[in-house]
Amino acid sequence: MLHTLDQAFLARHTRILCTSYQHWTGLRLIDAEADSAEAVQRLFAAPFAVASHDTQPDPVFNYANRQALELFGMAWEEITRLPSRYSAEPLAREERARLLQRVEHYGYVDDYSGIRIAKDGRRFMIQDATVWNLIDEKGARRGQAAMIREWAEL
Repeated sequence: MLHTLDQAFLARHTRILCTSYQHWTGLRLIDAEADSAEAVQRLFAAPFAVASHDTQPDPVFNYANRQALELFGMAWEEITRLPSRYSAEPLAREERARLLQRVEHYGYVDDYSGIRIAKDGRRFMIQDATVWNLIDEKGARRGQAAMIREWAEL
């Protein structure tokens, strides 16, 4: 699937995801150099879910790796048109907004748990997710990302 996507976007965004994660946490997101084509492939195929959204007033997902696409039950074309707030049930959106404000203030959090909803209405609990601010090489904000290591169907 990656071969059909904008390779320049994927290369740049993978670099931003990886370097921002390392900036905030001191850890590497994947075992590959952030500037390599290998990094694009490794992040997309990672055994954990990674998704990010942009900086619009109502942020829209702009990246999801294979695990995130499967978790949310969507194709790339669907998830990258979805405002990220719709990944949470209506009652959980206020909690999600508070989380994003915490991330904005501290740069990242690595203890987030919450209920999310897939396209088909399936609900799942994410546990101990890391959410971080995305910054480019000039320090400009580029959105926020989440890495979900554990989840359970509800």
